Amino acid sequence: MGIDVIRNPRSETAPEPGGAANPAPPARRRRRTDGARWTAWAFLAPVVGYLAAFYAYPLYRNVELSLREYTVRSFVQGGAPFAGLDNYRTVLSAPTFSPALLNTVVFTVTSLVFQFALGLLLALFFHRHFPLSRTLRALFLVPWLLPLIVSASTWSWLLNSEAGVVNAALAVLGVEQVNWLTSPRWSLASVIIANIWIGIPFNLVVLYSGLQAIPRVLHEAAELDGAGRWQRFRWITWPLLRPVSAITLLLGLVYTLKVFDLIWIMTRGGPTDSSTTLATWSYRLGFGNLLPEFGPGAAVGNLLILLAVAAGGCYLGFERRRRLS
Repeated sequence: MGIDVIRNPRSETAPEPGGAANPAPPARRRRRTDGARWTAWAFLAPVVGYLAAFYAYPLYRNVELSLREYTVRSFVQGGAPFAGLDNYRTVLSAPTFSPALLNTVVFTVTSLVFQFALGLLLALFFHRHFPLSRTLRALFLVPWLLPLIVSASTWSWLLNSEAGVVNAALAVLGVEQVNWLTSPRWSLASVIIANIWIGIPFNLVVLYSGLQAIPRVLHEAAELDGAGRWQRFRWITWPLLRPVSAITLLLGLVYTLKVFDLIWIMTRGGPTDSSTTLATWSYRLGFGNLLPEFGPGAAVGNLLILLAVAAGGCYLGFERRRRLS
């Protein structure tokens, strides 16, 4: 005589106490993974398309231009003959290359040093939170907010030899007239001064943000221990501000290397190439003549890109060495 066992329908599917729930079928998990992957690609597609259209393709075209002998006709209709590295040899052997490279180095290094130093001093000054500090900080942002064509035109008027405000002020002090924009001695200094004025607000904003991130407790503790302002800056502020400073200098370097419109509006690289940089020379070769030289102009642009990449590599190497030390 058998005994019928009454089974609970839930006992076959319910997990044991403390056990895990039944996992989802493999097909369902695969569909979820595929859906998440396609969703991620859907979000990335606009960014990838933008980078390909506005960065990768122009870079490819610039390299392709530098390796062929393009004329106006072949630039429109195609069929430019392959030239290899002839355009680079032409550029490197040109008499303009040495002064343009030297001017680029002087313009970049001098601008970076003064922009960073003055920006840091102003950031430390505004970090004290005195009355009207916000208003003054906003006024210092004006050079950064103005279009470069406005800034360059303003400085051209200020430094005008005949009717400029700067020469008028120097005349009051008994100083003779200075041909800021038309003298080979002063043209490069003029565009450097204008570029420093434009770049100070960027350094001020970034370095001020870095100062805001430093805990005040560290300065208060050091002050209680008898440390002066210089000691607090040297042993607390500067070490903690170093990563922000490195990023500021790197971005400023990349930006300053490619400055073109400011120099072109103020001096057009002259007189006699005294203020010509690689950026202005590249533009003049490709678009500033009646018979444009697209190949050499593209070659100069690629050399400028290599300088920026080398600077970025130096920064990454410096950061890796600093982290390992």
